[in-house]
Amino acid sequence: MYERILLPTDGSESADAALDHALDIAAQYDAELHVLHVVSAAYAEAGPGHATAIEAMEQHGEETFDRIAERVEAAGVRLTTEQRHGEPHTSIVEYANEAGVDLVVMGTHGRTGLQRYLLGSVTEKVVRTSDVPVLTVRYDEEAAEE
Repeated sequence: MYERILLPTDGSESADAALDHALDIAAQYDAELHVLHVVSAAYAEAGPGHATAIEAMEQHGEETFDRIAERVEAAGVRLTTEQRHGEPHTSIVEYANEAGVDLVVMGTHGRTGLQRYLLGSVTEKVVRTSDVPVLTVRYDEEAAEE
């Protein structure tokens, strides 16, 4: 049923929670796990003075790939990684279409109310615009602290 699963990641704890689910599904279906890190277009549009911030975001993405690769290898799952620059939700949907992804697995920060309204949600935008199913995994900060 699933041959290629996409895990977009920003290196956050909510993305790590989604990794657990993505790995389990990939192992069950002998699927390849695609991990995507997007450096937000907002950094690139900020101008040349923000080159250091862009480099830091790219480095963070590479470090996240390395950390994830250890877990993926231990699970015996095939892995593809890619880093892109752009609007995160648009880049995720475009990658899913280009790579022929069957399922997107994403973490959500669980924001509500005004915070959700003001910040928006990359996950929510992907759910609304994706042509493939999106499994959302809510990260529970309180449970993680216990």
